Amino acid sequence: MEKLKQRWGIESNWAVIAIFIVFAINGSFATWVAKPVTIFLGLDPEKISGFIYYPLRFLLIFPIYQITLPIVGWFFGQLKFFWAFEKKFLSRIGLGFLFKQ
Repeated sequence: MEKLKQRWGIESNWAVIAIFIVFAINGSFATWVAKPVTIFLGLDPEKISGFIYYPLRFLLIFPIYQITLPIVGWFFGQLKFFWAFEKKFLSRIGLGFLFKQ
């Protein structure tokens, strides 16, 4: 736990636990939010091939996850950590231009 606290620049064990909880909740939440969106878009695994449906669903869940991560983090008092995490992650995948000032 001490290595994570050093690496992430946090001070308390509660913050580490809260961060883990946020990651868990947000993954489930993003998947839950994506379901009605896929229905609205007419994507149904019974109507289209699973080889098409699941990659499209993943591509839909990914931005939902990225948008909701700082929001869920805010509810647990970890907005600063998750905002920095988002900027770093999106910069690594080539979307860092979104955060240039």
